[in-house]
Amino acid sequence: MIPKSRRFEIINELRGSYPITWLIEIAQVSRSGYYKWLKSISIREDRQTKQRILKSHIMAIHYTYPFYGYPRMEVALKEEGFHINHKKVYRLMKELNIQAEIRKKRPFFGKKPSVIYSNLLNRNFKALKPDQKYVPDITYIQVGDSFYYLSAILDLYNNEILGWKISKRNDLDLVLNTLDQLIQKRNVYGAILHSDQGFQYTSKQYKKRLKNLGIQGSHSRKGNCLDNACIESFFSHLKTEKLYRSQFKTEEELIQVIEEYIYLYNFKRFQKKLNQCAPVEYRITLAA
Repeated sequence: MIPKSRRFEIINELRGSYPITWLIEIAQVSRSGYYKWLKSISIREDRQTKQRILKSHIMAIHYTYPFYGYPRMEVALKEEGFHINHKKVYRLMKELNIQAEIRKKRPFFGKKPSVIYSNLLNRNFKALKPDQKYVPDITYIQVGDSFYYLSAILDLYNNEILGWKISKRNDLDLVLNTLDQLIQKRNVYGAILHSDQGFQYTSKQYKKRLKNLGIQGSHSRKGNCLDNACIESFFSHLKTEKLYRSQFKTEEELIQVIEEYIYLYNFKRFQKKLNQCAPVEYRITLAA
């Protein structure tokens, strides 16, 4: 007899081709049991996504402040909006093989936000037309013993990457330079730019820039990475499909690899939510 969990998996794989009622009857499982399993899978995937993002932040903080032990790492994470206790921080640092180095003290990591926008999206990631809703974010990439920061902006209409920049510094200039790429390509007036509450996105200079461009700022709830899940998903695809499979030793090589992937992603990589079209193809087809 096939285990019930495997039968649920088979139903899920075939549900797009056959009626659920028919599949449930053949598999000899209850409808309520299937939907309970489906909900548990969704919860587990959310938990895994949050865990992956949390580990990325721990690695980035450790690179910038290698002398942080788990008590100060806990404080730094809470400054970034993560609700976490010292026991979990200790466990994750141990999993990542991270321990504090003895160094001279530096200024405390992070800044208090000065500008917080309302959450205009509330996880409504659908846009009715191009240039209506954008999501920016930053991720870190390790190259040898160095770390680089990749800033990108995605259009929620078709998941197209419209601007990106690489830097050794995770600062306001990185964010504004990425925004410059966007405005060179698109008419952004009246659009929503929805980000997390990173210090760059809550600075007065960022607010002033958005106001001058006629862009509506929007912020995720503090510490809720799923409010920005679309751009996080892009970073995950970039790393698993390209970066982890590539060899690069210099910044120039890294830029070339990212440039190749973003071209492939925008022009060649079809997506189910886009009717099996690539982002640019989807935009052009619907505009025709």
